[in-house]
Amino acid sequence: MRKNVGFFLGTVAGACLTLLVTSPQGGAHLLGIAKAAARSDNTYSQLNLFGEVFERIRTDYVEKPDDGKLVEGAINGMISSLDPHSRYMNEKGWAEMQETTHGEFGGLGIEVTMEDGFVKVVAPIDDTPASRAGIMSGDVITAIDDETIQGMTLDQAVNKMKGAPNSSIRLKIIRKDADKPIEVAITREVIRVRPVKYHTEGGDIGYIRITSFNEQTADGLRKAITDIQKEIPQDKLDGYVIDLRNNPGGLLDQAVSVSSMLMQRGEVVSTRGRNPGETQRFTAHGGDLTKGKPLVVLINGGSASASEIVAGALHDHKRATLIGTRSFGKGSVQTIIPLGAGNGALALTTARYFTPSGHSIQAQGITPDIEVLQDVPDEFKTRSEIKGEASMRGHLAAEGTEQSGSQSYVPPDEKNDKALNAALKQLRVTVNADAKNAETKTAQKRAVPN
Repeated sequence: MRKNVGFFLGTVAGACLTLLVTSPQGGAHLLGIAKAAARSDNTYSQLNLFGEVFERIRTDYVEKPDDGKLVEGAINGMISSLDPHSRYMNEKGWAEMQETTHGEFGGLGIEVTMEDGFVKVVAPIDDTPASRAGIMSGDVITAIDDETIQGMTLDQAVNKMKGAPNSSIRLKIIRKDADKPIEVAITREVIRVRPVKYHTEGGDIGYIRITSFNEQTADGLRKAITDIQKEIPQDKLDGYVIDLRNNPGGLLDQAVSVSSMLMQRGEVVSTRGRNPGETQRFTAHGGDLTKGKPLVVLINGGSASASEIVAGALHDHKRATLIGTRSFGKGSVQTIIPLGAGNGALALTTARYFTPSGHSIQAQGITPDIEVLQDVPDEFKTRSEIKGEASMRGHLAAEGTEQSGSQSYVPPDEKNDKALNAALKQLRVTVNADAKNAETKTAQKRAVPN
């Protein structure tokens, strides 16, 4: 519907052009209209060129082409010229995206993006076939079942990796620290993305890891906080670590809901489109479930989009201390526009994200209050950094100095996790300092006998 309306309005503007040109206004106004008319004429000329090429292919190509595939290929080419995150989904791709956001699908369990014509792994999802097979962040997938990926769209490649549970698949992978391509055989499973995992640390701190923002995230966080509060008495609970490292993002409404559970009130994020009137502001609702307990948020180069929204909101409201490395910098909004029955949907970049203080996330990311670099094993050193949004071809320019490159390695053993240990120390030091300040103020208020 959006597409049809847009074309109709463009046609009406052209039809009204004669009336506008002959209106009794100044020369500068008429010159502006003439230029607009020239641009419009050029656009229609290019559309005529497209139609001519389309017909020439249909009639003269060596084999009879599929008209639907020609049109879909043209649409994909048009969308890919915009930015790395806008994309067209056919009916099958749209259905599969809805499965993914719901949190359950058949596949391997990896978050991926397209880079230089190949599929690049953003991060494997914990406890999935991909993670157990040793797939790593930064791996480049070049072939699926001996079929090269180059020439496929991201949706096409993802669709080939998804499939029925217990079916097998072979991936060819290029890894920076490997001398030759690696071939990996994986058996697909039903992937139930459990976006929130949690446990207690030392009987005084709640640790909550949010791995993605799907439809289950807010409910998962609510359960995590409730269970931690049952396990640790309120007077013994020093605070919470919210781990957003290597979280590639997801649904905006879930990011707002998560922020609402961790702060009492205030703006979470604003989105600004092409026109000033399109600005939207999203505010916290529902109250702070942690009851004001101190928070530390962990971020790194793999924290993107919705995770950057949460980190930015909690930071700007001074609700949390951020520890780790600078985040990815994916600060653009993709609006899903269904295109009618059987036509799929369009994921179109329509706005940019801004934190409550007005900081643009795009190609800059979120900078932590305390930077902590991990000790990276030799075998991971060549791939421990993610280049970030600023390095992606065709990305939207930053509103300021672009920042690129940030460490994304997280040690598998908590005792070696320097960022986590720094977070635990920060919470305990903060609580002890607050307790001492409270004792000092109480002592000062006591009457001193003479």
